[in-house]
Amino acid sequence: MVERRGLRVRAGRLVGVVATLVVTAVAVGLSQGWGRTNQAPAASSVAASSAAAVPTAPVVLNGTDDAFIQLLIPMNEGALALIDQLDTRPADASLRALLGQVRKTHQAELRDLRGLLAAGNVPELNIHEGHQMPGMVTEASLAQLRAASDAEVSFRAAGLIRAHLAQTVVLCRGEQTAGGSPELKALAGRIQQARAAELNTLDNRPGAPTAAPGG
Repeated sequence: MVERRGLRVRAGRLVGVVATLVVTAVAVGLSQGWGRTNQAPAASSVAASSAAAVPTAPVVLNGTDDAFIQLLIPMNEGALALIDQLDTRPADASLRALLGQVRKTHQAELRDLRGLLAAGNVPELNIHEGHQMPGMVTEASLAQLRAASDAEVSFRAAGLIRAHLAQTVVLCRGEQTAGGSPELKALAGRIQQARAAELNTLDNRPGAPTAAPGG
């Protein structure tokens, strides 16, 4: 009972730190160019770097580090749920190819993020269930995608994944500014590079739509 009460108190504090991280990330994003993707490295080279092993030795995570991980895990899981859903829908070939790569990098990042939580002896907390966080793919947005016509699927999916990728770039900048763990700050740098490359590919792929179907 005491342990559960402690987890609830910690979750409440973590929500406050998440809010601070988002504000910090937004400020950093605005100062450095929101979602800027110019001079992005090639996606293939970033994929290799993002899979770099995270140290298994104990690490020290401050509040910002903890909040960053606890926010990015559900964001990645939401993006993966979107990609899984598209497996059963017709989608633009170039978008499907990109999302196949995004799936690999996101799965690797989840392993690394959870590895850092374990190395920091910090429990994983799902504090964002039901929250409308910027860039997070929610059950509501997945339901809207399921209801979309085949002609709209690629456009709507690209919009959702773009918001997710761009917001993660901003959050990674915030972690590198306010985080404390050198290991996590290095991982955030690799994730930021991966997202920039993915955004560049998304926006410049052949046949990328520039307006909503029929609009």
